[in-house]
Amino acid sequence: MQIMQNDSPRRDARAAERRTVGILAQLREMGGGRMTVNVEDLSITGFRVESIYRIGVGVTVFLSIPTFSALEAIVVWTAKSGHGCQFIQPLHPAVFDVVSRRFEAHF
Repeated sequence: MQIMQNDSPRRDARAAERRTVGILAQLREMGGGRMTVNVEDLSITGFRVESIYRIGVGVTVFLSIPTFSALEAIVVWTAKSGHGCQFIQPLHPAVFDVVSRRFEAHF
């Protein structure tokens, strides 16, 4: 797993399909309290959240999407408006499809 050390995501390093979503979810640091975040995109390997909360690179987090079990991930980059996280265990393709379709963003 590659962890970004700077404050910007590497947009060219994505290996998995990403889908734009709009998920109001809960994010929790290991041993910490829950934070409400907006998941803006999702892939089998990770997700991007918009958040006012600051979380450091390398921190373990748990993402709780409504009606799904919490998903463990690592923060791999951080920016002023949010974070990019990589799942510890990639999502099963069927789960990815169900979640991304259920929470598809409509602009």
